Amino acid sequence: MDHRMSIPGEKHRKLELTWVGKGQEHRLEPRILIEDPELSYGDDKAENLLIQGDNLLALKALEQDFSGKIKCVYIDPPYNTGSAFEHYDDGLEHSLWLDLIAQRLKIIKNLLAADGSLWISIDDNECHYLKVLCDEIFGRANFVANVVWEKKYAASNDALQFSVSHDYILVYSKQQSWRPNKLPRSQKSDSAYKNPDNDIRGPWQSDNYTCNKSITERPNLYYPIVNPNNGEVIYPKKTAVWRYSQETHLDHQRKGLIYWGASGNNSVPRFKRFLSEVSEKGSIPETIWNWEEVGHNQDAKREQLQLNSETPFTTPKPERLLERIITLATNPGDWVLDSFLGSGTTAAVAHKMGRRWIGVELGEHARTHCQARLRKVVSGEQGGISKSVGWRGGGGFRFYRLAPSLLRQDDRGLWVIEPRYNAEMLAAAMAKQAGFRYAPDPEVFWKQGKSSEKDHIYTTTEYLTGEMLDRIREQMSEGESLLVACTRFESGCEGRHANISVKKIPQMLIDKCEFGRDDYSLKNVIDMPRDPSLDWGQQEVEPWVAPEEPEPAKAPEAKPQNPQRSLF
Repeated sequence: MDHRMSIPGEKHRKLELTWVGKGQEHRLEPRILIEDPELSYGDDKAENLLIQGDNLLALKALEQDFSGKIKCVYIDPPYNTGSAFEHYDDGLEHSLWLDLIAQRLKIIKNLLAADGSLWISIDDNECHYLKVLCDEIFGRANFVANVVWEKKYAASNDALQFSVSHDYILVYSKQQSWRPNKLPRSQKSDSAYKNPDNDIRGPWQSDNYTCNKSITERPNLYYPIVNPNNGEVIYPKKTAVWRYSQETHLDHQRKGLIYWGASGNNSVPRFKRFLSEVSEKGSIPETIWNWEEVGHNQDAKREQLQLNSETPFTTPKPERLLERIITLATNPGDWVLDSFLGSGTTAAVAHKMGRRWIGVELGEHARTHCQARLRKVVSGEQGGISKSVGWRGGGGFRFYRLAPSLLRQDDRGLWVIEPRYNAEMLAAAMAKQAGFRYAPDPEVFWKQGKSSEKDHIYTTTEYLTGEMLDRIREQMSEGESLLVACTRFESGCEGRHANISVKKIPQMLIDKCEFGRDDYSLKNVIDMPRDPSLDWGQQEVEPWVAPEEPEPAKAPEAKPQNPQRSLF
């Protein structure tokens, strides 16, 4: 890695962070997602998605349907510390770490809504490199804040140099116009408001009546004020003039908003700010988040032990921390995404707060930890923030897996369609590959997907003949066009009709993206033991059936599971 900056006389040079492999990005395959209804839970109409699979491929899979829709993305990527955790291997070489994070951030930017924001947990090891990388991808002007989270409540006495008490949360917005929501006022904040003069308007706090502007900068704010209690004429300092114009000051006097101290003889006035006014507006967030407000590591571990006492996730975040982020970044009903779902905290908190959510996790950890936890959330578990937000259960989620790569190489090294794709999967995959939305028309067989109301795609493994095309053409309305993707077709099909294009599978796909690769993980970030029954290579029949396990206890309000899986 190096830092480059522009040199006078040199062209095409700029200030940037570079690393080995930068710019050599993968051509990602846009996979389809396939629901496993046995692992989906609760309300079968729920929009929440729990996705098992490589998170870079999953982000790519979401791009078509969710670009511009996600209000808040929170990610807690491996910190690249070299520490060996049970579920994370985050000792990556810097270049690899930056390269793989960069690719994810670029898709995340596409997914964010215009009023969306990105929040990234990170520590000192990569924070400053990550800041420069985010500046490059999101634009330096869209940097919002570097929040310091106090993750420990006591010093580590075995530290060799400093006891590190904090992590960072980098905050970026999609656009500069983004503003966070206000925080609900705390009891501690409200306790500063008193009512020493028994004002009928209730508790108040006195505020400065001067500002940091000089007489040169704001000459209109330099004027005399008369203390009505003793007649003294008071001017502000020339280096710190009044905060309000003379007209506004007179209005304050009429409304009884000026305070001259308990004796009435203070040398400068102060402004009475009432709790009833500020409580409605909430509090502006600060960049130091103390553990008393948002929790610490031990809180997070206790929450984990309540959910999974046998194999708890070792690096969780407390629910109160995610509650703070989701409060600032979203409103009820907004979409929240976490593509490094870990223990499932982001999805759990978003669910309890009435947000829609998408969580992505790799390996069996998606089932053993995330799905199990979210099932308990739907059933009304009372840990974490449940009591403070009045959570009693409800809703649901749908469990999806990434489909296998659409193409694979056979024994001769030739690209062929993955044989585990059935007709429905192939049609959905081809629609996504070609930029169409998979939406089969129940009455017109050749309308399997569309890019507009009159532009359709039809995928078939049958031998396509000119006669078949003629019949389709007769059914087409004026202005309609059709792309036919097939494995074999009769001579003369190409160009037979001006509004029907015929393409051959797999030839039409080979140069579009990388096929046959299932793992873009950060050096196998999640290193959980695999269940052999879910290994694609071991299955000869339908691969999307989950292994049998005892049926979990469902919440009384949970609806029956939908036995039909869905694709998108």
